[in-house]
Amino acid sequence: MTLSEISVVSAAPPVIAATGTPGASAGYVGGVTGIGGSLLTVDAASAGLIGGAAVNARPVTRPGEVLEAVPGLIVTQHSGEGKANQYFLRGFNLDHGTDIALSVDGMPVNMRTHAHGQGYADLNFLIPELVGAVEYHKGPYFVRDGDFASAGSVRIDYLDTVQQNLALTTLGSFGYRRALSIASAPLGEGTLLVAGEAQVYDGPWAVPDALRKLNGVARYSQGTALNGFAVTGMAYAARWTATNQIPERAVAQGLIGRYGTLDPTDGGDTGRFSLSGRFSAADGTGVTRASAYVIRYRMNLFNDFTYFLTDPVGGDQFHQRDQRVLGGGEVLHIFQSGLFGRPLEVEIGAQTRTDAIRVGLFNTASRQYRSTVLDDRVLESSGALYLDARVRWTAWLRTSVGVRADGYSADVRSDTPANSGRVTDGIVNPKLGLVLGPWSDTEIYVNYGGGFHSNDARGVTATVDPASPLFNITRSPFLVPSTGYELGLRNRSLRGLETSLALFRLDFASENIFQGDTGTTEPSRPTRRFGVEWTNRYALTPWLALDGDLTITNARFSSSDPAGNRIPEAPTTVASAGVTFGEPRGWFGSLRFRYFGPRPLIEDGSIRSRATALVNGRIGYTFDTGVSVSLDVLNLTNSRSDQITYAYVARLPGEPAAGLIDRVFHPVEPAAVRLTIAGRF
Repeated sequence: MTLSEISVVSAAPPVIAATGTPGASAGYVGGVTGIGGSLLTVDAASAGLIGGAAVNARPVTRPGEVLEAVPGLIVTQHSGEGKANQYFLRGFNLDHGTDIALSVDGMPVNMRTHAHGQGYADLNFLIPELVGAVEYHKGPYFVRDGDFASAGSVRIDYLDTVQQNLALTTLGSFGYRRALSIASAPLGEGTLLVAGEAQVYDGPWAVPDALRKLNGVARYSQGTALNGFAVTGMAYAARWTATNQIPERAVAQGLIGRYGTLDPTDGGDTGRFSLSGRFSAADGTGVTRASAYVIRYRMNLFNDFTYFLTDPVGGDQFHQRDQRVLGGGEVLHIFQSGLFGRPLEVEIGAQTRTDAIRVGLFNTASRQYRSTVLDDRVLESSGALYLDARVRWTAWLRTSVGVRADGYSADVRSDTPANSGRVTDGIVNPKLGLVLGPWSDTEIYVNYGGGFHSNDARGVTATVDPASPLFNITRSPFLVPSTGYELGLRNRSLRGLETSLALFRLDFASENIFQGDTGTTEPSRPTRRFGVEWTNRYALTPWLALDGDLTITNARFSSSDPAGNRIPEAPTTVASAGVTFGEPRGWFGSLRFRYFGPRPLIEDGSIRSRATALVNGRIGYTFDTGVSVSLDVLNLTNSRSDQITYAYVARLPGEPAAGLIDRVFHPVEPAAVRLTIAGRF
């Protein structure tokens, strides 16, 4: 009998430390993730999938820092612990999320038209021990990525079930206290998972952070990754006092100490409540997946970055308020067929999102109201359609050809009538990919794509300065395009070692730049970045793994200006390295090094930041009873580095009315220890 020829194609994405990762965490218990969940990652040298064990093997100061498992990503902080992190990737100061799209369980974390900054992405509600997988893409090459995804995107999936229930307590330096419990149990034909977290933290600050955080998750899931669903509710609330960045001259003059503050009433509170659902079904034509969510979000933020520059008597503190309800979803189908006898996948999808926002800015003193700058209401909606066709032409050639179309509309109702209005905009972007190989266990990747970020809708409709209505201002474009190019390779010729190299370029029609006097981002000139990334993961044995990453980027404004062509806060060099060891029982540990290179702080490069090099360590032991004990040492070398540095004009008491430009910095916390005791049952 003669059988027809068949082609067997691996559907697995490139996996980086997703399986076989040493268990180097007292709190990660593993489990099942992906029921009704996200798709496999699209091929690129800079795309990957990281398992929950690898994410939790990292000793970190704050929850968002676990995302530094994404090669080249820096996650830091310049304020109180309840505020969104600051992100850096591929030569971008991404502020609080302007050009990196973050999502948790299919829900967007980035907030558009936000009171504090466009794309504000607060990940403080993240529970690292619940993370099942992290999928990341860099560059605007992927059809499922839209707003804020030009530098990259990160999708975080929670576990649907846990292998063992968990109760955990952590005690640490500077008043750190944390309690966590996770449990799952059969319910009907599915599984119910619940998790609860409480945390307090003061930090080393002269005025304690006094962070108080409560966090909860409840999920019911049923079925499998291809035929199943999950429904999830989340609730999070936090309040804190903030020690914001401070001028170097204030410390040099002895006005305050390194961990001091010039306004002890800065800080805020926030809350996030969500309900989401995911669904998957497979049939003879392929796979259908759908998700939907509704989120209620609020934030009150009190900041004082310039002290007495604007108001020499009452001070410059301001209150940013954001209250919103947002909802949306995604539906897609992957058709599995053939083209000229070759395996073909066609992905068709649609996304939608609507935000009903009330956003305000108020002048305050010691958190007491003084005057209103603006108090606006915004209804902002978007929709997207995308198509991607993926073909394996030969054993050594694969292609991906896609297109994505986005449409946006906003209705702004401002308390300054001249700034009200309705606007619409749209953009269509191609997405192309080519994979050659493998030859000698090496694959070559070529990627091209267009992306964009949206601007704050208020800046799109505004015609006058709300603080000075007699002065006209220039409207911002609604959608700002970007274009990315990448050439890369991935090699697995040495057993256990995966190494990848990527050359990239990204052009932006308008850069969003941090403005120290307002604490927000504002549109600026066109930019161009090009650079190289080198990523390595080496599993020497099932219980020992090494990793190392290096990113070097050249970032410049692409139009000339007497002010200079350097992009403020754009990092040139980012590097990390680590060793992780451990088995299900016995000793485990991790040692991690992270280098955040110097950066120009103003356009002519005459003021620069210093480099930050940090080492964190962990050592622990898991007993046969399932009890684990671990000790984290953060900033092991007690480095007196900066978390982040800016340069802008501010005025201290007694200084000239025009103020002085200076470095302003947020210091790294001194060496600290955290002891964790966890029980699995």
